[in-house]
Order: sequence, then structure tokens, then C-alpha cells
Amino acid sequence: MNELLRVFRGPAGPVLLGCLVAQMGLGCVYFFGVTLRYIVKDFDWSVTAFAASTFPLLLGYAIGSPVVGTLTDRFGGKRVMSVAALLLAATFVGIARMETLFEFYMLSLALGIALVGLGDIPVAAITSRWVKRGRGLALGFVYTGSNLGGTVVPLIAVGVATRTSWRDALIAIAGLVVVMILPVVWLTVREPPVDFVPEADPHEPEAPSDDGLDLAAAVRTRSFWVLFAALVLFYFYYLGVNHHLANHLAEIGYSDGKAAASFAGAAFVGIAGKLAIGLLADRIAHKKALLLNFGVMAAASGLLLGVASPALLPFFLIAHGFTVAAENVLLPLIVADCFGVRHMAQIYGVLMIALFPGGTLGPLFAARVFDELGSYQSAFAIFALLNLVTVVMLLAVRDERVN
Repeated sequence: MNELLRVFRGPAGPVLLGCLVAQMGLGCVYFFGVTLRYIVKDFDWSVTAFAASTFPLLLGYAIGSPVVGTLTDRFGGKRVMSVAALLLAATFVGIARMETLFEFYMLSLALGIALVGLGDIPVAAITSRWVKRGRGLALGFVYTGSNLGGTVVPLIAVGVATRTSWRDALIAIAGLVVVMILPVVWLTVREPPVDFVPEADPHEPEAPSDDGLDLAAAVRTRSFWVLFAALVLFYFYYLGVNHHLANHLAEIGYSDGKAAASFAGAAFVGIAGKLAIGLLADRIAHKKALLLNFGVMAAASGLLLGVASPALLPFFLIAHGFTVAAENVLLPLIVADCFGVRHMAQIYGVLMIALFPGGTLGPLFAARVFDELGSYQSAFAIFALLNLVTVVMLLAVRDERVN
């Protein structure tokens, strides 16, 4: 942790703190997991109708990603994240006042856009511009903000909803965004001065060019499309499993409490995953860290086929929770390695369009297999196979600035 303390003693310290607080806004989406039963009961909606809001949410994320990336490169992260915080608060107020399912779907679209603006794309770009030595750990640290937010928001939501209503809980979360996230971002987040040179990383060879590739040049490279395809497969697996893990565990004999605790445990392991992979990536080549992480992820997806055995379940939860969170840190590092940091936000934003096809098809595929076969085993076997394919694909990633 000496590396992190060194970074915080420098000019990047307040900026990283602001980025962490911005990431806490992503935890607001956990509100719906703990208030679902209140909302569907109030409106007499089916759970399926409520869950369908994932589609416009991911669509908003996919639409917003390249836009946020471009705006971050053009206007800076502070303005983008401040507007996103206001949009997030306004969206939550809108959901608190909604009366129809159509309104919920449209507001879910806006929510997806707001989350992009507070999320990984601007945070990764700003952090990477300020920090070179210890960049992996810095990214791991700021990304734990989403885990912290995901811990605090459900507690506030349930506390308020049980005393008054879920609508009041939404207003409370919106107020928290306005009084905490917005001012911290505005006061701390900034772009480095034009003459700022981050401290060199002794473990990383100096790049041949500091300018890097722009989006037009990046999309003509092999690495761009390898990363895009890998992200589609990653979200196909990640969201496919996360949407159905608790139900799978319940179906194979675990109690509802054990299933829910297992899901929460995997999410909690993500904090350690982000920090640990950041430390590792600062000591070995980023590509090696990426391949190692996806290799362990593939092994974890194989373990998923055997979690009917209680002895295997903890190993799966630890490996799965660690690796899916670690991907969060490794992706911006690899994007910077392949294309440079100058146009990183825009390139990263376009790559994140992969979330929409992967994130929507994965849960639907697993649900279809379960409905047809009465089990998730065949879907999970396909997930494991595709994870192996992803590892092989990532071998082709390279620094495109020297080719």
C-alpha cells in the first residue's frame, strides 16, 4: 500500500478521492434489488415486467458510453461527472414519482446514461492521465467506490422503505447524490496541467509515443476488435451468471438465505479483487495479468458446474467474485497499453458498447436453457467454453502504437 500512499501524497490524491466518490454513484443501482418487492406490490407488476427494465438500462449504457467518452476527452471529466450526478438524482426523483411501467422503462434508459457518466470511462481516463507509476493500484482503489456505494445504498434504501415508502427512499438517495457526490466531484476532479508529467513506472517500458491513437486509427487495429469481442463474451458470461446464480443455487437445494448470502459474498470479494489485481498489474506486464485473470475466470466457470457440492461453492464464489471485479481494473490498463491515454476515454467508450449485446443475450440465453431443460447446467457449460475462447483471443492483443 506504500504505492497508494505515495500517489495520495502527490497532486493526484484529491483527484483520486473525487473519482472514488463518483464511483459510489454506481452503487445506487443496488437500490432496486432490495426494493423490488415493494415496487411490484405497489403497482401489481410481475417480477418479469420489472426485470425487463434491464434492457433499456443497458441500452442507455451502450448509447451513453461513446458519447461520454468523447465528451470526457473534449470537456474534461469534472463537467461530465457533475452533469451525470445531476441526471442520476433527477432520474431517481422521476422514478419516485412514476405511475406507469412505460415511465419506469424510459427512466431506466436515462439511468443507464447517468451511470456511464459517473462510471468507469471518465474515471479511468482521469486516473490514467494523473498516474503512471502505480496506475493499476490507483484504478483498483477508485473502482472500489462502486462496491462501497453498493454496500451503503441498500442499507439506506431498506431503512427508509420499511419506515415510510420506497418512494421516500429514492428521494433520500437522490439527495445523497446532490449533497455528497456532486460537490466532491466538482471540488476535487480536474484534468492535469498541460505541463504535468506523471512519475514513470519502473516496471513498464516507455511507450514510443505519448500521443497515442485516435478513435479512427484504433478501430482499424486488430486489438480493438479482439477487445470488443472479448468484452461481448465477458458480459455474456458475467451478467448471465449474476442474473441466475441465486436461482440456480436455490434450484439445486440451497436455502434462499444461503443463495442470497453467496451472491453477496461474491460481490464483497470484488473489493479485494480490484485492489489485488491493481497491485499485481503494477508488478507484471498488464497483458500477463489480463490473461491470468481470464484464465482463472475460465476455471471458475468450470467450478460452477459442480457447485451442487457444498465443498466447491466457496472456491467458485471467491474466484468468480475476484476475477469479474478485476476485469474492471485491467480493461483501462490494456486500452492505455494498446492505444495510449490521450484518446483513451473515447476509445474505451466505444468498446463499452459491447455491454449491450453481451449483457442482454447472456441472461436471456441462460433463462431459455433453464425453461427448456429445467436446469442451467448446459448454459453454464457454454459459458465455461466461451471463457476459454476468450483467453485464446486475448493472446492477440498488442501495443498498436508500434505496429
